[in-house]
Amino acid sequence: MGVINFAQGEMAMFTTFIAWQLIQMGMPVWAAFATTIVIAFGGAVLLERIVIRPVERASQLTVVIVTLGLLTIFNGLAGLFWGYVIKNFPSPFPTSPIDVGGVSFNPQDLGIIGVSVVTLGLISLFFAKTKVGLAMRAAALYPDQSRVLGIRVSWMLALGWGLSAVVGAVSGIMVAPVVFLDPNMMQGIVVYAFAGAVLGGIESPLGAVLGGLVLGVVLNLLGTYVEFIGTDLRLPVAFLIIVVVLLVRPAGLLGRVNVRRV
Repeated sequence: MGVINFAQGEMAMFTTFIAWQLIQMGMPVWAAFATTIVIAFGGAVLLERIVIRPVERASQLTVVIVTLGLLTIFNGLAGLFWGYVIKNFPSPFPTSPIDVGGVSFNPQDLGIIGVSVVTLGLISLFFAKTKVGLAMRAAALYPDQSRVLGIRVSWMLALGWGLSAVVGAVSGIMVAPVVFLDPNMMQGIVVYAFAGAVLGGIESPLGAVLGGLVLGVVLNLLGTYVEFIGTDLRLPVAFLIIVVVLLVRPAGLLGRVNVRRV
C-alpha cells in the first residue's frame, strides 16, 4: 500500500495472546502455533476487507491514521481481555544450555534463528516462484497496470495483510518467551525492527535482515562499552539511527536509489 502499517506490532502481540490462551486451554505449543497462524491470516484478511478497503484509495496520511487507530484498539482489547499483568509464555524449544567444545549455546536462541531463517526463505520463494507472489509484487509496484492485466489488486492487498499478520504472529510467539508476554511487548521491538529495515533498505528483504543484524550488534556493543548508554538508552540510539539514515541515505544500505530527471 506504500505506507507503514503501525498496527503490525500490536497485531502480532494480540495473536501471541491468542496462542497463549490456546496453550492455557491445554493445546500443545506447536499445535497452538499452527492454529494461531491460521487465525492471524484469516483475521488480518477480514480486517483489511472491513477497515482498510474503504480507505484504500485515500491519501497515505489517512491510511496511516487508520493503522494508528488499530494500534490503540488492539492494545486496549488485549488489556481488556487478558489484563496488563506480565505473563510467562512457554518456550517451544529447550532452554537448558548446550556445551560444545567448551562453548555454550542456548537452544532457544538457535531455534528462534532457525525459525526466522525458514520463514524468510519461505517468503522469498513465495514472492519469487509462485503466481500469487508475483501478482502481489506487481499489484504493489504497478497497481494500475496490474488491473489492466486482470490482477485483482484489492485482494492482493488483503493477502498482503494476511501474510504480514502471519509473520507477526511467528515473531510474537518466538520473542514472547524471551521478553515475557504483556500488551506492550512489541512496541520496543517494532522500533528496533523499523530501524533495522531503514538501515538495510526498507524495500529490500535482504537489506532489512542485514540491517537488523548490524543494528543488533551495534546496539549491544554500544550498550556494553559506552557507559552512559547502557541498556536504558538503546532505544533512543535506534531512533537516532533512523534519523541519520533518512538524512544521509534514505534508500538504506541495500535499497535502490530512484533518480527522477525533470
